[in-house]
Amino acid sequence: MEESKMNMPLLGDNFPDLKVQTTHGPMDIPGDLKGQWFVLFSHPADFTPVCTTEFVAFQKRYEEFEKLGCQLIGMSIDQVFSHIKWVEWIKEALDVTIQFPIVAANDRIALKLGMLHPGKGTNTVRAVFIVDPKGKVRLIMYYPQEVGRNMDEVVRTVKALQISDKQGAIPAGWPDNELIGSNVIISPATDEKTAEQRVKDYENFDWWFCHKPLEK
Repeated sequence: MEESKMNMPLLGDNFPDLKVQTTHGPMDIPGDLKGQWFVLFSHPADFTPVCTTEFVAFQKRYEEFEKLGCQLIGMSIDQVFSHIKWVEWIKEALDVTIQFPIVAANDRIALKLGMLHPGKGTNTVRAVFIVDPKGKVRLIMYYPQEVGRNMDEVVRTVKALQISDKQGAIPAGWPDNELIGSNVIISPATDEKTAEQRVKDYENFDWWFCHKPLEK
């Protein structure tokens, strides 16, 4: 397991090159997604209750991700035949059409992404990787098999990352922060002159805590 720890990507790293088979055909990740954001998320197994609720929840937010220019990609170590049958079952039984591809991974790929945790069994844990248009890993989340994810938080973090790249840091609970609402935080001043000017130019609690309204 030490090797997997060394190989798994960290924040700011390039997402590792993966040539995979998916329910939408072969994919080269991140090569085929160059220039756009994507969320790759793993699930323990097809035809399981929690994973089914997650896939329906992701699909219900599919258009939100599309508006953000963000591709959804599912993944587990089940074979692609199982993925296809599961997607068919979700459509027939729940009347939900899964529009995003699902990767048929193997142990090598799962270890490369740190998705196999021996203490949690042989299936992949619930991992989430948010990757930017340059192929850089921007956010990683891991959940155990027994706890389903909050997809609104995944949508929120994609939005927050996109905004922070252009406007400033994002406060806790954004866009409903207890102190500054939907405002964004301006980077603290690094010299006395700028610090003095900041409190004149922006809403603030002090020169090191200035904020401004979100630009639409």
